[in-house]
Amino acid sequence: MRFDALSSAPYRRFWLGSIASVGSTQLYFVGMAWLVFELSDSALDLGLLGAATAVPTILATLVGGLVADRINRRSVLIFTTGTAALLLLILAVLDATEVVQVWHVLLISGLLGLVHGFDFPSRSSIFPSLIEPKQMMSAVSLNSILWQGSRMIFPAIGGLLIALTDTSLIFVLCGIGFITMVMVLFSLEVVQEIPEKADPWHEFKEGVRYVLHQRLFLTLIMLTWISMFFGTSFVQIMPIFADLFDSGERGYGLLISATGIGSVTGNLFISHFQQSRRLGLIMLSCAALAPFALAGFSLVTGTLPNAAGAFWLACFFAVLASAFSSVFLVSSMTVLQLKVPDKLRGRVMGIHSITFSMIALGGLASGALATKFSAPIAVVIGAVVVLSSVIWVTLRRGEIINLDGSQL
Repeated sequence: MRFDALSSAPYRRFWLGSIASVGSTQLYFVGMAWLVFELSDSALDLGLLGAATAVPTILATLVGGLVADRINRRSVLIFTTGTAALLLLILAVLDATEVVQVWHVLLISGLLGLVHGFDFPSRSSIFPSLIEPKQMMSAVSLNSILWQGSRMIFPAIGGLLIALTDTSLIFVLCGIGFITMVMVLFSLEVVQEIPEKADPWHEFKEGVRYVLHQRLFLTLIMLTWISMFFGTSFVQIMPIFADLFDSGERGYGLLISATGIGSVTGNLFISHFQQSRRLGLIMLSCAALAPFALAGFSLVTGTLPNAAGAFWLACFFAVLASAFSSVFLVSSMTVLQLKVPDKLRGRVMGIHSITFSMIALGGLASGALATKFSAPIAVVIGAVVVLSSVIWVTLRRGEIINLDGSQL
């Protein structure tokens, strides 16, 4: 059953509590991007904001996967979630007192990225301690619905709140959301088999070596990274597109929400085909269609921003691009979760968790391209790279297109 994992009381409590922390993550993303855009009006600074988050996250994630396998994952999450709450409340004070500068936002963003680098591997590998093995596919799907659904709802709320009040309120609410999750984590009991102490460097290399020697895993992870870096990173410079439409904070929130709607739609679609014998073909087909939707988004924003209905047409293409990308992302994550040995789960899922940092890191490339050319051209360039990568994988890596969901 699709929602079978919710029948497990510990997972249900964790999932419901995660609404607060994941929603807060989506909100502060909107708040920080708009605050930086207000302070500098620079596409490059928006890209730097993404890089400030992504680089520390990627570096910490590589270690965070090892930590998730050696320290109780609940304890790790309590520390990371509490630290995130503190950082956001500090930013709220800086913003409310009007002393905030771009470098303040970049610094706190970098510290949050460092925290999330340790958070993601523990969060994505804690499921087996909360559910039965048969509920794994349901748990992965529910986790994706949580992240994508919150991206559908919270940015629109954030855009409205910014328009009515100020970004400082956003950061206060985010701090409260993370504190709520800390309280939920304290109520959980997580039993985890901690391996005997060994050489950390050896264990780290073991996880990397496993991924490198598993061609299916390596191909899935690399294609996912490319898709996020070049194909989804346009969300990092979304304030530029809102400005092209002269739609303000509300338009910005709606554009981000459109990508969330698409992601949820893609998730619901692929849930009906997770056990299909043609799972690989479906995955790659959707990965190939996403760049065409991005091209449509670019065409509308670059040539028709003042036309009647152009804003909603751009939202439609944003929905399509995110839906197609979500099909591949959710399917690849499910395959990894089901096939990876539990003793390596934290390290392997830690490597995969870099996927989400690729969106922010890709924002630096998108911001630079948008500064040199324009934001719509930056999106087209990314779409071409994604399509080329999908074609190469389809022709050279048959293990993906031949993936049989009924054998997972």
